[in-house]
Amino acid sequence: MNFLAHLHLASLADSSLLGNLLADFVRGNPDGLYSDNIVSGIRMHRRVDVMTDSLPEVKIAREYFRQEFRRVAPITLDVVWDHFLSLHWETLVPDISLEDFIAQCQQEIEPQLIGMPERFQNLNAWLWPERWMQRYAALPFIGKVLAGMASRRPKLSALEGSFHDLELNYDALEQLFWQFYPQMMQQAKNRQL
Repeated sequence: MNFLAHLHLASLADSSLLGNLLADFVRGNPDGLYSDNIVSGIRMHRRVDVMTDSLPEVKIAREYFRQEFRRVAPITLDVVWDHFLSLHWETLVPDISLEDFIAQCQQEIEPQLIGMPERFQNLNAWLWPERWMQRYAALPFIGKVLAGMASRRPKLSALEGSFHDLELNYDALEQLFWQFYPQMMQQAKNRQL
């Protein structure tokens, strides 16, 4: 899961949006570094990541990537799941528009950014005004996201090439998303994540 799915699942579970978005920028034990609410959100994000990576559907999805891209497939898939969530938002979340949901998240998170890690503050400086999560619905934007990640981190250069495998297996990946994401939504509502 990437930014949008983590925020969505956190909202369903009534978990800290800030903690769930911040989690990838916090290493090790967050206890004592942040409030209990934020720490709880960080921990939820980590549980969701572990759970998602162990899903049978996600294991199948990894196999759609050629060997040279399989190492980065989990990262590509995290972005792909956000693509499908953004693309199908109205079906999955009919009670609030994607625009309104993201605006609510931004209103809650931005006032809490003071004192947060600099890299996380930098992310927020781009995430909201550049409308990344809304733009995830467009497949060409996903290609740009992967290429950008590949250019910033040489060890992840294969991300750019993984986009071709994503395109080749798009329909199958979309079907897998529909098999697991609605179940994760229910688990979040039931506080089982």
